[in-house]
Amino acid sequence: MRIESSKIRVDGKFIMHRGGSLESPTIAYETWGQLRGKGENAIVIFTGLSPSAHAASSPGNPSAGWWEEMIGSGLPLNSDEFFIICINSLGSCFGSTGPASVDPVTGEIYRTHFPVLTLEDVAEGGYAVIKALGLEKVHTTIGCSMGGMTALAFGVQHPELGGSLISISSATRALPFSIAIRSLQREMIVKDPKWNGGNYDPDDPPVVGQRLARKLGMMTYRSPREWQQRFGRERISLEMHSEEQFFGDFAVESYLENHANRFTGQFDANCYLYLSRASDLFDFAEHGGSLDAGFERLNLERAMVIGVETDLLFPIRQQEELTEGLSAVVNDTEFVRLDCIKGHDSFLVEMDAFRPVISRFFKSA
Repeated sequence: MRIESSKIRVDGKFIMHRGGSLESPTIAYETWGQLRGKGENAIVIFTGLSPSAHAASSPGNPSAGWWEEMIGSGLPLNSDEFFIICINSLGSCFGSTGPASVDPVTGEIYRTHFPVLTLEDVAEGGYAVIKALGLEKVHTTIGCSMGGMTALAFGVQHPELGGSLISISSATRALPFSIAIRSLQREMIVKDPKWNGGNYDPDDPPVVGQRLARKLGMMTYRSPREWQQRFGRERISLEMHSEEQFFGDFAVESYLENHANRFTGQFDANCYLYLSRASDLFDFAEHGGSLDAGFERLNLERAMVIGVETDLLFPIRQQEELTEGLSAVVNDTEFVRLDCIKGHDSFLVEMDAFRPVISRFFKSA
C-alpha cells in the first residue's frame, strides 16, 4: 500500500465483491485537520454518486468543496478537533480507479471491461485508505445518499473499527421507484449512438444521453414543492427562448438545461453507469440473510439518521425504517426529520437546517 499525494495505491489484486479483480487500483481522498492516536478523532465521509473527495477547501486546493459550509475550523465537522477524511468512490472519475482508467494489465482503458462494481467494493476502497493512514479505529462514519449505503457496508465489513454513524438521506436498499429512475437514466446513456457499447471517444462522449439522464436525475433530486415556489409557470424571456418547437418555454426547463450542461463533460459516462448500477445492487439484507442480521453485525456506539420530508429518491419512511433497525442494536440512536423544501439535494444546499443537527451530534459525543 503506497500513499501518493492524497491517493493510495493498493499493491496487488483488489478482489471485487461480485467477482473479478483490479490490479493495484488507486483510491483518491482528501483530509482536513490533524490525526490523533490511531483514529480516535477520525471522521470518514462516503459521498453520493457524483461528488469528488474535495468536500471543502484546503491549503492544497483552495477552491470551494461540495460540503464547504460543513467542514473546517469552527464548523460542525471541526478540523481543529477532528481528522476528517473524504473518500472518492472506487469506480469514479475523480482520481480513483474506474472504468475511465487504464487497466495496467492490458494498457487499455477499462471501459465496460471493468468488473461489476458494488458499494461493498467502494467501502473496501475506503478501508484501504484507512489502513494506509495507519488508523485502527474511527470516531464517526458519515454517508450521504449513496454514501449512506456505502457506510452501512463499511460498518458491517469492518465492525472492528467501531465508532458512530451518521446516515443522511439514505437507506438499507433502493426502492423500486428509485431503481426505475436510475435504470431509465442508464438506458438514456447507452441508447445514445455515441456511447458505442462503451467505446466512445472521451473527447466526444454520449452528451445527449448524459444530458437527458441528468435532467431526469434533477427531477428526483429536488422537490415539486420547491419548484412551485421557485418557478411556478414562469416563462423564459424571448432572447433566451429555445429554437425547439416542443420544449423550452418555461423557466423550469431552462433550469434543467443549465444543470445538465454543467454536469455533462465533468463526469465520465461509463463511470456514471457503474456507480448508478452499484446503488441499485446494494441490499443490506445480503449481509447475514436479513436486515435484522445485517444490523446485528454492526458495532456502533451511536447513530443518527437524518431524513428530509420532501425527498423523492430516499423517502422519509426509509429513514424511519433505517432508524428502527439501528435502534435494535445501538442504544443511542436518533432520528432527525427535516422539513426542507429542496428534496434529496437538501444536504448539499440547506446548510441552515443541517449544520445545527450535525454540530449537536458531535458536541454531545
